[in-house]
Amino acid sequence: MGVTAAKPEPPAKFRPDSSNPFVHIAADLRIERAAEAPMPPGELGFSVARTLRFNRDPLPTMLDAYERFGPVYTLRLMHAPVVFMLGPAANHHVTVSHASNFLWREGSMGDLIALLGDGLLTIDGAEHRRARRLALRVAMRALFGLDPDRAAGDVDLAEEFERALAYYGRDYFLQSLRGPRSPWRALQASRRRLDRVLFTEIARRRKRGADGEDILSLLLAATDEDGSALTDRQVRDQVITLLFAGHDTTTSTVAFLFYELARNPGEQPPLLEELDKVLDGRRPTAAELVGELPRLETAMDETLRMYPPAWIGPRRAIHEYEFEGHVVPAGARVNYCSWASHHLADVFENPFAFVPERFAPERKALLPKGAYVPFGGGSRTCVGMRFGQLEIMAIAATLLQRFTLELQPGYCLRIREMPTLSPRDGLPMIVRARGA
Repeated sequence: MGVTAAKPEPPAKFRPDSSNPFVHIAADLRIERAAEAPMPPGELGFSVARTLRFNRDPLPTMLDAYERFGPVYTLRLMHAPVVFMLGPAANHHVTVSHASNFLWREGSMGDLIALLGDGLLTIDGAEHRRARRLALRVAMRALFGLDPDRAAGDVDLAEEFERALAYYGRDYFLQSLRGPRSPWRALQASRRRLDRVLFTEIARRRKRGADGEDILSLLLAATDEDGSALTDRQVRDQVITLLFAGHDTTTSTVAFLFYELARNPGEQPPLLEELDKVLDGRRPTAAELVGELPRLETAMDETLRMYPPAWIGPRRAIHEYEFEGHVVPAGARVNYCSWASHHLADVFENPFAFVPERFAPERKALLPKGAYVPFGGGSRTCVGMRFGQLEIMAIAATLLQRFTLELQPGYCLRIREMPTLSPRDGLPMIVRARGA
């Protein structure tokens, strides 16, 4: 089992440099017609109903197809056949062992270029490795970059960023529109306003020439091993990417954690006992978060299993390859999905139940390689993973020591899938001081 050809830096170019969706549709159809191998089994006929069902509730659709077709199957969504690979072996194949056979930018993640530009999420190959090295250096010295909640002149950065992100939560059909008042036009208008603020600030700091401790200053000062620095455009793209990656992933995970604790009140007493014993009402230190709050850590891990923020990893196959007895043709759209893989009953017993104990160290060590991938894997593992975990635990520990949180009667969770998992309607809760 494996890729059939050696793969240097990939020369493949499947996705046209165009924001016109019809150009991409034509390219996908050409790739499908030119394929030398059939797609893996699945649902290959065109179906508007299937596309809408996947768009609005993808998890049941993917799990049902897994039960019928196995760990690798094809679903035609809109015009294009998409290969899904689920389960530990599939996750490891795509993200680690054969990662060089898959392009990130050439898959549907390329749709983010319209907002993010050429940041870590949307570039491949040597450029990605170079940017990742710079980002790792920056991540070691900084927590946040440009404050997304700070108003700059007539632009509220948080509000503008939310407007831009709203495009990716619209139905596929609405995303394809390009006319006046379309979601695409709204995205482009928000990007222009964000760029005006960012490029003005970049120019100001370049002129000032003073070092700072925030992430924008660090990016402006960062150099690679050969002494080369980032251009203004590259700095802008990395800042926007970092805002995207951390904008609501942490708060969404904290919300899902509180939701599950409220639904599972039996999990609360031992967790609160641990917090009271270790912290005694104090804010946690970094050392305490790393090793002294194991119940909180397992609750976080279980929350990330059930609701991984970056829930899907779209790719494009460079070369034809074989997996689990099925051949996937070159140029195929290929998705691995942590959300679906984390809900496979043959990997996680009772997968829809909130069971933090499954991540106790001795049980976590027994998980198959690739079974648990809430932050991706290989060279695409989130560079802010550990900081994000500590941030989640710090927020949760601080709030749980002071308050009890209960779900409002009749509340029904609906999940928004794009661009990251989060409660669609927020998470209204009844908050009381502990002991009140």
